[in-house]
Amino acid sequence: MKRLLIFFTWLWLLVPIIAESQQVRVLSEGLEFKGDLGSIQRKTVILQNETNQVKTYLLKNLRGNIGSSQRVRVCIGDQCYDPKKDLAKIKFTLEPGEVLTDLYLDFDMGIAETRGSFDLSFVNESNLRDLFVVEASYEVDDPIKVDEFDYKDLVLSDVYPNPSVRMAQFDYNFKNKAVKAKITINSFIGNPIADYELDPERSTLAINVSDFNPGIYFYTLFLDNKNIVTKKLVVKK
Repeated sequence: MKRLLIFFTWLWLLVPIIAESQQVRVLSEGLEFKGDLGSIQRKTVILQNETNQVKTYLLKNLRGNIGSSQRVRVCIGDQCYDPKKDLAKIKFTLEPGEVLTDLYLDFDMGIAETRGSFDLSFVNESNLRDLFVVEASYEVDDPIKVDEFDYKDLVLSDVYPNPSVRMAQFDYNFKNKAVKAKITINSFIGNPIADYELDPERSTLAINVSDFNPGIYFYTLFLDNKNIVTKKLVVKK
C-alpha cells in the first residue's frame, strides 16, 4: 500500500511537467539539410504557442554531431547567431496562439562529404521545465552529382518530410527572379487541392497538410505557367 501511495504521488508531481512540455509545438518536423560541398541551406523552424500566455524562450544548448568543416547558425528574422558562442543572444517571444515563421537554421555544408544529426533545446526563461527541442539532420554530397531539380530558372528540393503528418516543406532558390513559379497540389485522381506562389525573396515554402485527408497527392512545379515536373506527396495521420 505504501509503495502504491509513493507511485501515485510521483505521478501527480509529473503531471505539470508533462503538460508544460506540450505548451509549444514544433510544426516543422525533422529538418533535413542535403546539398553539395560549399553550399549553404536555410530551413524554417515553425513553432506554435498553444497556450493563452506570452512566452519567451532562450536557446539552452546545441547537442549532436556536426562535422569540423560544417557550421550551423540560428537566425531570427535577419539577425543570425552562432549557437556555440551566442546562447544568450538567441531569444524570442511568442504571443498567445502565435505561429512563429521567422526562426531559421542556416547550415554551411563545409568542405568534407559527411552526414550527421543534431538538436537545439529551447527553454522558457521563467520556467525551466517548459522546453522544446528542434531536431535536424544533414547530408553533404559530392558536387559532381547531378540534381534533377536544378532547372534553368530555379533550384527546387524534394518535398520533406515525405510522408508528412502536419507540415510539408520545399526549399528553393531563384536563379531568375523574373520568372513566376508556383507549386500546385492535386489529389490522386487529379482534383485540384491548392496552389502556392513561390516568393523570390524567401527560400522555403511551408504547407500545412494537417487538414488534408490521408492519402497520396501529386505536386507540380510550374514556371511561367509551364508544367516542369510532377512528384508524389504522401500524407499520413
